[in-house]
Amino acid sequence: MQTVSINNFGFLIAYLVPGFTTLWGISFFSTTVQSWIRVLPSEAPTVGGFLYVTIGSVAVGLTISTIRWIVIDTIHYWTGISDPGWNFSKLQKNINAFDRLIEIHYHYYQFYANMLIATVFVYCSARISSGFQKVPFGWAEVILLFLVLLFFAGSRDTLKKYYRRIDMFLGTDS
Repeated sequence: MQTVSINNFGFLIAYLVPGFTTLWGISFFSTTVQSWIRVLPSEAPTVGGFLYVTIGSVAVGLTISTIRWIVIDTIHYWTGISDPGWNFSKLQKNINAFDRLIEIHYHYYQFYANMLIATVFVYCSARISSGFQKVPFGWAEVILLFLVLLFFAGSRDTLKKYYRRIDMFLGTDS
């Protein structure tokens, strides 16, 4: 089994963690997904269950990333963070720096923005499954608001740094 390294950590945080979080939200409505995730402490997880959760988390994580692209990227664009239009003819001589900036900024951007979407999904799933009107508003909403603000601020910061730092060595096409 491969260990977590710099080569796969970005994949883990960008897709797997938000995907698993979203699977948790799906488990409120699907007994199949519930059986993959909610294993009793007395039961050992099965290899099949682990595989289903892992593959499902990746698939859902990629789907969440697409929703992030449509929603969060658009919001960032409307609020002043736009793709600089880099000059990719300079990429080859800067490929190592480019890869490193993806590792230290863009994967974290993906995590923060994907987790924002996943967190809202889990909250909505929990509220809907418990009967939206039956459960009074309280600490869950305070925590949700805190996480949404935290993930949004984190996504803005890392995306701005990513764009600014890559712009330093790629420049723009203009």
